[in-house]
Amino acid sequence: MQQLRNYGDSRQLLGCVYCGGDTTTRDHVPSKVLLDEPYPTELPVVPACSACNGGFSMDEPYVACLIECTLRGSVDSKELREKVRRVLAARPTIREELRSSRRENKDGIFFEPKGDRVLNVVLKLARGHAAFDLNEPQFDQPESVSIRPLISMSDEERTNFETPPESSIWPEVGSREFQRLALRWPGGSSWLSVQPGRYRYLASVGDGIVVRIVLSEYLACEVTWP
Repeated sequence: MQQLRNYGDSRQLLGCVYCGGDTTTRDHVPSKVLLDEPYPTELPVVPACSACNGGFSMDEPYVACLIECTLRGSVDSKELREKVRRVLAARPTIREELRSSRRENKDGIFFEPKGDRVLNVVLKLARGHAAFDLNEPQFDQPESVSIRPLISMSDEERTNFETPPESSIWPEVGSREFQRLALRWPGGSSWLSVQPGRYRYLASVGDGIVVRIVLSEYLACEVTWP
């Protein structure tokens, strides 16, 4: 995906976008494990401390495998995407965690997720997009978090989720989202596709910071800060 240069206040991104600490590494948002190879060019990259960067290394593969196994209904399906098959082969602990969480009832097959691990990844992604696109790192706890399958939404809920929020308030001058809004004035934020069918998101400023993410066209996430 083609990236714009950030012309916002560079002091906003001097520290780790997840905790504000000293930066020693760079982190991809989204993480490559959530995507397929070949990877898109110019993936968003944000400054991060080594502790935060490493702190997601166990949860991100789990979430990627959880979503794919849920879509296929099995940990052992031959239809699992190549990236997930490699992760499951290299990390037998994740394979066993998912296998033991598989359930089946009259409505079909599902996996009981470890909610704290999913939340950890979603918050990481949302904070990364807020920093990268809006030039506004968010260190506080969010005002609200919603994580649910797209198929669980009513038609009205799906329309509201898919419709980008509109606001008379603009992002920070020079930020990437400010530049996008200027190019398509008048209008609100729009969805950005990192990899079709695998990952899309939007980051907006209105009454607060709003970040929406869709993983594998299955898991819909929204994180807001006041």
